[in-house]
Amino acid sequence: MPANKRIPVSEDLWEKLGQMKKAGQTYDELLREIIQKANRQDLADRMDEVRDMDEDDLIPLEEI
Repeated sequence: MPANKRIPVSEDLWEKLGQMKKAGQTYDELLREIIQKANRQDLADRMDEVRDMDEDDLIPLEEI
């Protein structure tokens, strides 16, 4: 059984979350979606960093 926790947020943020929430979607589902999107963006940013690195700074897979 999942634990219920309370997270204090400002009224402004509560309203913005409510606007983002789809009909029938729980706040738990919304927050999971937001976290998943943030994680995907973080991964894409890291991939861009590696792509932009000088090839001399990279280690070939054969050496790992």
